[in-house]
Amino acid sequence: MTTEYKYLIESLRRRRFLQTSGALGLAAASGVLPQIVYAQGKKILKMRTYADMRSLDPAHSQGIVDEEIQSAIYSKLIQYKPGREWGWELDAAESIEQVDGTHIKFKLKPGIMFTNGYGEMTAEDVKYSFERILDEAIESTNTPDWGSLKEVSVDGKYAGTIVFNEPYPPAWNIALPYIVGNIICKKAWEEAGGKVDTTTPCTSGPYVHQEWQPKQKTILARNPDWYGGSAAFDEIHIFPIDDENTAQIAFESGDIDFTRLSLSAVGNLKASPPENSTIDEYPSLYYVWVGMNVENEVTANQNLRKAIQHCIDVPSILQASYFGAADAATGIIAPGLTGHRAQSMVPPAADIAKAKEYLAAAGMEGGATVTLDVLNKAANVTTAQIIQATCAEAGINVDVNMHESGAFWSLGDSSAGERYKDVQLILNRFSMGPDPSYATAWFITDQRGIWNWEWFSNEEFDKLEAAAKAEADQAARDEMYQRMQDLMEDSGAYRFITHEATPVIYRNSIKPALRPDGLPLLRHFTPA
Repeated sequence: MTTEYKYLIESLRRRRFLQTSGALGLAAASGVLPQIVYAQGKKILKMRTYADMRSLDPAHSQGIVDEEIQSAIYSKLIQYKPGREWGWELDAAESIEQVDGTHIKFKLKPGIMFTNGYGEMTAEDVKYSFERILDEAIESTNTPDWGSLKEVSVDGKYAGTIVFNEPYPPAWNIALPYIVGNIICKKAWEEAGGKVDTTTPCTSGPYVHQEWQPKQKTILARNPDWYGGSAAFDEIHIFPIDDENTAQIAFESGDIDFTRLSLSAVGNLKASPPENSTIDEYPSLYYVWVGMNVENEVTANQNLRKAIQHCIDVPSILQASYFGAADAATGIIAPGLTGHRAQSMVPPAADIAKAKEYLAAAGMEGGATVTLDVLNKAANVTTAQIIQATCAEAGINVDVNMHESGAFWSLGDSSAGERYKDVQLILNRFSMGPDPSYATAWFITDQRGIWNWEWFSNEEFDKLEAAAKAEADQAARDEMYQRMQDLMEDSGAYRFITHEATPVIYRNSIKPALRPDGLPLLRHFTPA
């Protein structure tokens, strides 16, 4: 790393500290930090999430934030098991078995009751819940999670068979224990017109959805009729706080009991932790990348995209934005998962000479100007500034557009208007589950304008993505997923940055229950 870039990184680090300090002061003064009302005699768990809830409908959930709530208020046949190793445990299912490559038989536990008088859960509810995700009229954004699902046959009041058109191994670690595995009440949803938004007609999990205050908090309350006994807390208060540094202040002031930390904070906090608190570190399945819109009139030029790929210096980003606590990504599939690539095609370090060659091939020897859209968070802004600086070395001017959460997450959504056409470069970050299919599913041709904001389309990629989901041979799957990432990178539409890491902090008064990637499973949290 050159002296010039070392100076740049240290300068951006100092600026991040000052920006964060100012933002925290403003937040406290304006009352943005959560104000907790303590109810006498109640056990209340106070959590932070990085974004606000968007939907209580499993067909339209927007990733992990919605699922953290839904997995606490709904039941699934199986749930992720807390701990350091990926696994699952029975929930609504009394038994469940893969009887052959395309059939999974299950039997529900009798006596699982839906709230608000909607009666007992039956196999008809399971059938309705799963098949509904595939209903074109519902327009579910989560259809890929069910892979080759054909139908659910009802074999009795409590028994059924999940039938696939072809083998679908990710059913066990993506579909069943995650978003689309949530079981809803057929009668209640039909009375609601087939869809719900930020309210729900009934639930069956340990908690019920009591209240949502947009951009302020979500409140879950104990479900007195839960078949599993009694939930550990009377209420769970969930606060959407975008910035990890702001969340840290909220934790240190006593306003929340659990939060993910910024990577920049870990060293100091481990050296001098807040009183009566614990810091744990987990690997992460998130993936961060710079995407480039292949349909935009400027970034449609593949040679320009490849020039930008070689301009972006990932090591500098990791030092400035992640304080050296995260490693460079080789693709969208994290280490430890099938399909992880040992190395990327474009080396992590910038190659300005090669970038200039591609820029000349693009017919832009005199330089180019592009826009970069980012979520307005400290690490993202710092990353954008690094990208600006290194791209400028090759003669590419990068104009940065910063957005708050609500505006950012609709940028590439073609159903939200015409703004998606203006996207050129975008710094993005997705969560995923413990199967490579959950990473690749969002970049097929049919996902353009939904989650595929690059408008990437490749026939070989689409065929491999479909085939890999059905492939039982893990070595063959591994090769397929590696090839898919090769195709993404070769398009010039992707510059892979990092998978981050997941440090968390919590009060010793609670016993958290986390996935192996450090994300919370609220139904399993208990007082210490």
